[in-house]
Amino acid sequence: MVLNRWRLVEDFRRRLEERLGDEAVHPTWKEPRRELQLCDYLSLFLLGLFNPVVRTMRGVCAASALPRVQSQICGRAVSLGSFSEAQALVEPELLQEIFSELSEQVLASKGAEKRAPASRRWLVQDGSLFRALPRMYWALWRKQHKKQAQVRLHLSYDLSGDAPARAVITPGKFCERKAWKAVLRPGDAYVADRYYGESYQLLGELEKRGVAFVVRLRNEAVIQTEEPLPIGAADAARGVKATAWVKLGCQKRYESIRLRVVGLQTPKEELRLVTNLDPEELSAGEVALLYKERWRIELFFRWIKCILGCRHWLAQSPQGVALEIYLALIAALLLQLYTGHRPNRRIMEVLQFYAMGVATLEDVMTTVRRQQAKQNKK
Repeated sequence: MVLNRWRLVEDFRRRLEERLGDEAVHPTWKEPRRELQLCDYLSLFLLGLFNPVVRTMRGVCAASALPRVQSQICGRAVSLGSFSEAQALVEPELLQEIFSELSEQVLASKGAEKRAPASRRWLVQDGSLFRALPRMYWALWRKQHKKQAQVRLHLSYDLSGDAPARAVITPGKFCERKAWKAVLRPGDAYVADRYYGESYQLLGELEKRGVAFVVRLRNEAVIQTEEPLPIGAADAARGVKATAWVKLGCQKRYESIRLRVVGLQTPKEELRLVTNLDPEELSAGEVALLYKERWRIELFFRWIKCILGCRHWLAQSPQGVALEIYLALIAALLLQLYTGHRPNRRIMEVLQFYAMGVATLEDVMTTVRRQQAKQNKK
């Protein structure tokens, strides 16, 4: 198993070089006098995200003066101006391709036997805000009567692979439902929170596009029951209190298509979940179980912000911010690919000690096995 941080960057660099062609890069990168090359720039950027010490763009540029960084990453010392200017010359779509490839690779490593109900690839859709700097004017928006600068990561999280599958990066004010529609594909299956269930027209559009869904409804939703359905013992054991075929909406012009609502009682509250799948394909108990798994995307957001350290901006333009978030997602997938699961805080710490030369590879593997054993007990 390759766990060295330098090797992880090498893996990323290899994938990047495979995609670079004459049409894939900005013409400026072909300028003979240019000293900072595209692969060097992105590899140095990624190293800055991996490294527990570097927190700023100045820190990354200072690290580029170290002999080992030059020999394995960037070839030369990189000035602050060169690093800052390069963010405008890279299209985020290039990193999006690498992110998609790694996501499929992580999913394949998990195997098909872990697929969720109804033999579908279930994805959780949600968004998370990253606080931006006030001078990042393109990210300013009003929230709770205050102007804030925030960036939003719209993520589709694969439950089978326990890894991010698709991502869109926008300013914080961008509509989450609109971003969701941009990544939908026929045959998809999604789990989503109540914000996504506010638009009944969107639910009808999902049905037309061949997308299965389990979405929570707001408590204020108007439900017109058409046909109550029986509750089996297995469903009742999972907290199902009621289920029926219904239509949503109080006015004819806003009325939804025919859907199935599942009433679920949790220790804290009562939930109403809606799906377009028949009971034969997805039972009421499976609907409850799928929604319970939605919490995994929240844990991933917390992990990428706290443990991976994605809290400091090494770039501040819309393109640069998209590059940084895509690189953070790529870093998360590389770590998951090499360790077998998403590293927790203890594994991240021992990996950092290994990169600093304090821990050995045997120490790393011992920690990984110990943490995996704890996870299996849970």
